Amino acid sequence: MSETSSQKPVAIWLLICCATIFGMVVLGGVTRLTGSGLSMVEWAPILGALPPLNQTEWQEAFKLYQQYPEFLIKNHHMNLDDFKSIFWFEYSHRLLGRGIGLLFFIPFMFFLVTGKLNKTLTPKLVFMFVLGGLQGLMGWYMVKSGLVDNPHVSQYRLTAHMGLAVIIYAYMFWIAMELLTPKSETTMATENRKLSRFSLIISFMIFLTIISGAFVAGTRAGFAFNTFPLMDGRLIPDGLFIESPLWRNFFENIVTVQFTHRVMATVLFMLIPFFWWQAGKTITQPRTRLGLNLLLAALALQIILGISTLLLVVPIPLAAAHQAGALVLLTSSLFVSQLLQRSG
Repeated sequence: MSETSSQKPVAIWLLICCATIFGMVVLGGVTRLTGSGLSMVEWAPILGALPPLNQTEWQEAFKLYQQYPEFLIKNHHMNLDDFKSIFWFEYSHRLLGRGIGLLFFIPFMFFLVTGKLNKTLTPKLVFMFVLGGLQGLMGWYMVKSGLVDNPHVSQYRLTAHMGLAVIIYAYMFWIAMELLTPKSETTMATENRKLSRFSLIISFMIFLTIISGAFVAGTRAGFAFNTFPLMDGRLIPDGLFIESPLWRNFFENIVTVQFTHRVMATVLFMLIPFFWWQAGKTITQPRTRLGLNLLLAALALQIILGISTLLLVVPIPLAAAHQAGALVLLTSSLFVSQLLQRSG
């Protein structure tokens, strides 16, 4: 049996974990968009796995929520039923996070004990598990920023939480693809080497654009300037660099935050078709050509979703689809990068 075949169950398990993380990211976006993220004001990794089970427990959870700024400043009109409607989103998000931990840890121990993991793979999987634990801590660190004076989570902590989730997803997908894709015995051609580097640059650009989108979400910049391609009737809007020092504009000034996201998306809009055209001239392998076509299709879908989300002033279903589309685009890019790296 080849090494690729023997590692196939491990790769499938990692892809299942990836799919679950994908769902986790989308659910996290919906939790934020519905204003549910601050409904659970305590972090109880073990006991918090159970929701309130009777009326008394619901009253206690609601009473606890009523002590924090989100209720006192923003949601003081809420009754218990209103509270339940936001509680379930945040609870589902946290429960799925715990579920992902078990989904990873139990099969990992099985594969480790049964000798299915080679010496190079085991440290990578341990690293994934450590990142997953840090992600849980980062999630609570993010929530805590909204439990003080201002009932709004820090855009810096939100972006760190989102960014770490994407890193875990991308790393896990990359390792799974390595296990499923046999490496060519032949030396990589010069043209393929250039395309491989180009594809990695595109993947990194997509990641940066996702990070930029997280700042758009964290500052609620998507609710401003809901026209396209102009912003407030101008291609380059006023107020881009009014904050001091200069760097704060890119993370706190909603004009600059949204403008930056638009610029980065526009760069991808030009870069990916050019890459597709360049690769199409030399790539003949059907699987890689399929990957290139999927990348181009994912870009077109994501651009449509992004513009639609903006013009319609961030409806929740479209905004969630746009967040999912970002991961689909990144996945397509990583898929192409992996195929190019492992081909001759």
